[in-house]
Amino acid sequence: METTTPVGLVLDRKGHQIWSITGDATVYEAIALMAEKNVGALPVVDGGALLGMISERDYSRKVILLGRVSRETPVADIMTRDVITVGAKNSVEDCLEAMTKNHVRHLPVVEDGQLLGIISIGDLVNWIILAQSNRIDDLQRYVTGAYPA
Repeated sequence: METTTPVGLVLDRKGHQIWSITGDATVYEAIALMAEKNVGALPVVDGGALLGMISERDYSRKVILLGRVSRETPVADIMTRDVITVGAKNSVEDCLEAMTKNHVRHLPVVEDGQLLGIISIGDLVNWIILAQSNRIDDLQRYVTGAYPA
C-alpha cells in the first residue's frame, strides 16, 4: 500500500514549501540557500516556470571539478535542464523508479505546468517507514484484540 500511495499525499504531509532560485543568480547564492534551508537541490524558476534544477552534485561536478568560480558562475550555466518531473497522482513507487532509473535524488511535482513542490528520496523513504510502522501497529492491535471489530 505504501508504494501505491499518490505522491501528492506525501507532499501534503511534507508541505508545499518551495525554495527556488533564478538562472541569473550565482552558483554561490544557490549553494548558500541550499545550506540555509538544509536542502540538496533547488528548482530554477523564471516567472513560476520550471527551467531546471541545481543540485549539490551539479556544483561538485560542474564548478569544483572544472575550476569555475562559484561567485561568478550563473546558475543557468550549470543547472540540469532536462528535469524529470512527476505529477501529484504518480505513486511513490513511480517516483522511486524514476529516481533510480535517472540517478536523481529530487523530483519536482508539477501539475498543469505549476510547480507544487519537490520530493526527495528521503521524503519517500520516510513515507514508507511511517506506513510500515502504522501497519505493524494495526497488526499488533489486531493480534491482541485491541483492534475494533
